[in-house]
Amino acid sequence: MGSQITCSATSRRPTDTADGSCVSAPRIRHVILDRDGVLNREAHDGGYVLVPAEFDWLPGALAALALLRQAGVRITVATNQSAVGRGLMSPEQLESVHAKMRLEAAEYGGALDDVLFCPHAPEAQCDCRKPAPRLLLEAVNRSGIAGEETLVVGDDHRDLEAAARAGLSSALVLTGKGRATRAQLMRQGIATPAYDDLLQLAVAVANSAVQRQGS
Repeated sequence: MGSQITCSATSRRPTDTADGSCVSAPRIRHVILDRDGVLNREAHDGGYVLVPAEFDWLPGALAALALLRQAGVRITVATNQSAVGRGLMSPEQLESVHAKMRLEAAEYGGALDDVLFCPHAPEAQCDCRKPAPRLLLEAVNRSGIAGEETLVVGDDHRDLEAAARAGLSSALVLTGKGRATRAQLMRQGIATPAYDDLLQLAVAVANSAVQRQGS
């Protein structure tokens, strides 16, 4: 087996991997962001963000959204929210959480263009819960922007898998589950471009220097 080559998150030049899967991205015009662990802190003890007061922005996330907006990038949030399907919150309660997220992002200069979510519990075996690709495909369809100019950003392996199944490229952030996800991928010999947080990634996108995991 070939030696693992780790992608650099800061270099403007692509870093090749043994299988050629890590590539330098064309100009990114659309980012599809996971929510928990990327934009906001995950709930304690593996729980759920059930009310607006529990939605706590990660450091730098609001600045990242504003930077992406300034760079002319469309911003979609695509998130699994199985608390609805598990009966822990209503769709209206979820909407109130997302209303707070939308409002505060807009006030900071990083208005969100779209928010898509899967409300189903895992046992529903739906086609919209990541790693299924439906949410991401819908995001691309609604954006009118080509998949080649779209980047999926997540902290969990299922975000990256959903991107691959949708034919989209992806990048990992090391907030939320990101560090554990990177360690898991490294054990599997998979090189994945990883950024400390969403702000570091947004800087790379704005400077057309982002690297991504090829689909």
